[in-house]
Amino acid sequence: MQGIVGIVAFLTLLGLLLVITRLATTALSLTGLSYEAASFQARSAFTGTGFTTREAERVVDHPVRRRIIMMLMVARSAGFVSIVISLILSFAGTGSETDRLFRILWLAGGVVVLWFLARSRWVGTYLSRLIDWALRRWTNLDTRDYVSLLKLSGDYKVSELRIKADDWLAGKQLQECRLNKEGITILGMYREDGTYLGVPTGDTKVYAGDTLILYGRTGALRDLDTRRNDEAGQKAHEQAVGEQQKHEMEEKRQDEQRS
Repeated sequence: MQGIVGIVAFLTLLGLLLVITRLATTALSLTGLSYEAASFQARSAFTGTGFTTREAERVVDHPVRRRIIMMLMVARSAGFVSIVISLILSFAGTGSETDRLFRILWLAGGVVVLWFLARSRWVGTYLSRLIDWALRRWTNLDTRDYVSLLKLSGDYKVSELRIKADDWLAGKQLQECRLNKEGITILGMYREDGTYLGVPTGDTKVYAGDTLILYGRTGALRDLDTRRNDEAGQKAHEQAVGEQQKHEMEEKRQDEQRS
């Protein structure tokens, strides 16, 4: 019985730690990091890897992001100790070889189930939405230094987007991307070598490794973050343009009703 309790405790703790890293990822994304960058920094802090990238430096320099990382470090310390204790309880005491084999099978099966849940896009999407709602409801993580300056409200935000080689934006000039048609404004961009372009023009080309500073609706920025350079990505762009047109028409209609 003690072994089963240990296995249940281990799987519960492991699931809780997965939720904590997802919570930290969503919280970091609310401060302006792209979802991929937020996920990388959360996992880096939780595992104690400590990659020294420019993104990590921006995390350390940001007071809210720094607090999130500190909480992850505390959770890591407590979580690893609890996991070790649970594993000891799982296999401590007397028991036949058959009992130990069943415990190993239960343990392996539970880890596989948690792994599939962690990798599930459906679970990830709804969990992120739930965490996003909870953080916006009960915290002020969305309050950043530039909120008052840009008069951000409603569904609009400023976010960083790190470009990968297979991203839809990679290799394109800004004028080709027509992000303004999607309701997205480019405020600036960091080149991979750290050079900052404060006023990128239409002729400016986007390369893998660049980081764009974008302003727009949360949903549009999230969709752009996951868009790949293929036919589906181009269709997603066209769909986003159509959705923005509908959004602008609705805003115009509401504005006319108020006047």
